[in-house]
Amino acid sequence: MLFRGKQWDPAILRLLSALLLPWLFLGLTACRTVPPLGPANLQAPGWTVRQGQAVWQRPHGASEIAGEILLGTREDGRSFVQFSKNGFPLVIAQNQANGWQVELPVQNKRYSGRGLPPARLLILYLPRALAGQSLPKGWSWNTMANGGWRLENHRIGESLEGFFNP
Repeated sequence: MLFRGKQWDPAILRLLSALLLPWLFLGLTACRTVPPLGPANLQAPGWTVRQGQAVWQRPHGASEIAGEILLGTREDGRSFVQFSKNGFPLVIAQNQANGWQVELPVQNKRYSGRGLPPARLLILYLPRALAGQSLPKGWSWNTMANGGWRLENHRIGESLEGFFNP
């Protein structure tokens, strides 16, 4: 019986506790929003900063955008990438040990998460590609003889092609 009179059977209570408490704990911790990453201070010691020009071919045949690229990396794996047009940032991306974040100021949007970023966020994978790390399936990384580079997601037709100033 589930309960005797007005009291629950202790065996049933133990079983319900064993089954429900882990799910309750998981539910309370899994839905927590990832806090925004702090600003990256690229002038602080330990950052390697590169600047250059790039062309971003947006997904699914949307028009391409030419602009400036700013990349900051650290040996601890942190990275910062900004793609701008005429000095106005279009995409700002950061990777840190505890998560990633992408801001789209023009759309007033911010996406963030833990672990590896989703494959739909090409700009977050530029530092990984430059470091020779693995890329998602269906992607390619090429360096060119003139010092240029190209990162491409073949599945959706998105690419970022550019070069860094010497």
